[in-house]
Amino acid sequence: MQKKLSLILVLSLLLGVFMVGCAGDTEVVDNSWTEIQDRGYFVVGLDDAFPPMGFRETGTNEIVGFDIDLAKEAAQRLGVDVKFQPVVWESAIEELNGHKVDVIWNGLTITEKRKGQFAFTAPYIEDKQLIVVQAASDIASKADLAGKTVGIQAGSSAIEAFQKDAKTFASIDEMVEFGGNDEALLDLAAGRLDAVVADEVVGRYYMSKKPGEYEVLTEHFGEEEFGVGLRLTDQAFLAELDKVLADMKADGTAAEISNKWFEEDITK
Repeated sequence: MQKKLSLILVLSLLLGVFMVGCAGDTEVVDNSWTEIQDRGYFVVGLDDAFPPMGFRETGTNEIVGFDIDLAKEAAQRLGVDVKFQPVVWESAIEELNGHKVDVIWNGLTITEKRKGQFAFTAPYIEDKQLIVVQAASDIASKADLAGKTVGIQAGSSAIEAFQKDAKTFASIDEMVEFGGNDEALLDLAAGRLDAVVADEVVGRYYMSKKPGEYEVLTEHFGEEEFGVGLRLTDQAFLAELDKVLADMKADGTAAEISNKWFEEDITK
């Protein structure tokens, strides 16, 4: 009797180990695309003060922009709707991982650090981090930023690009962070800043709206690429989104949207 109990105990332990091993080998099922199809829409997280990528139109308060048009076209081709949800840019990754939004689609720069946080689509735009100054400014180069106050958007890739130029970054007096590029550029126009480091797409847009007020230096803080950011686990949705974005580039739709907002095709 005692031997039988011992044998049962050993068999039970072996069965438990086998079941744990099997459970450890179980693959996590990616239902990201199926869930969006069942829901009928996906949610885009964005900074709604980032023209011309995504911003609120004066008068209507409607969110419009290049990325907005791109997302709407992609959603139509995917057979679902799209909703737009403004987020605080510094906490965009928390909003995404907390499932409050499904993608961050708003001039999101692909960086090595962010590759560990987001699953990125293929790049769709090339961009630069420009140095914007007042038209009457005596700042003509990076060297002239020594002892100056520079504005920048909090949580943006502009900070990383700026800090990579260690010599220039160490030479400035102060870096002031803002909630949005629009706020920084307004402070630049008012003389509270000496320069602003911002995405080329933003800098060029504001310059076109206020000709003669700003200038862009020839030197910049490097080229970069924009991609749509998804949760690292959402590979099924990523594959579908990559497919329609590639189709939009191939058939000229992405170029049409680019020409609408930039008067040229800057898509990649």
